[in-house]
Amino acid sequence: MTHPARDLLRTTTAALAPDPDANPLVPRIAAGTAPRAALAALALEQAWVIPADRRAFEHLAVRSAATDPQAAAFFTTLAQGEALAGERLAAFARACRAQETSHEPLPGCQAYPAHVAWLALNAAPADVVLALTANFSAWGGYCAIIATALRERYGFTDEACAFFDLFAEPSPDLDRLATAAVEAALDAGRLDRQRAHTYGRLLQTYEAMFWDALSATPS
Repeated sequence: MTHPARDLLRTTTAALAPDPDANPLVPRIAAGTAPRAALAALALEQAWVIPADRRAFEHLAVRSAATDPQAAAFFTTLAQGEALAGERLAAFARACRAQETSHEPLPGCQAYPAHVAWLALNAAPADVVLALTANFSAWGGYCAIIATALRERYGFTDEACAFFDLFAEPSPDLDRLATAAVEAALDAGRLDRQRAHTYGRLLQTYEAMFWDALSATPS
């Protein structure tokens, strides 16, 4: 039995999947050769990304509440997850000895949340659901690799790795909400697949910029 929404999520995620060899930093973290300065920069950049994304998701939830309750539920859950991620990020930042007062955010790292904010203001919520779900697959894979490497290569505690554990773990509830939102949009004829694909492509490009910028962090 076919399931159009689930099939669309799967095919879009596959179409937008990044080249596994394109990330310049995660393999170095996995090997334990990335400098701790890069880990600290990762923590400091995420300290900007997480609250920005949370507010964007909250705005999307409000925008879609009246006309698209399935999408609103998806974005509300995302915002709650970002709030939890912000709490867990602090332990990682401490383990890296990240000094926020001396850090200037990198444009390449902040392009991603800037685009998410643009989507929150301008894009149809259902299109954003599809684009974000495709992007989250790559991000979750990176986080799983980093969580393992931080323990095995850098000697970080479970508490310090909890930020990455959160994103690395599968979320059946979030998958269910995404499928319901896409299904409702398909049934109502309000999903623009081409626009959603474009949004997803931009998100993947901006995420690549994030890792490229971090990889240039001085030792």
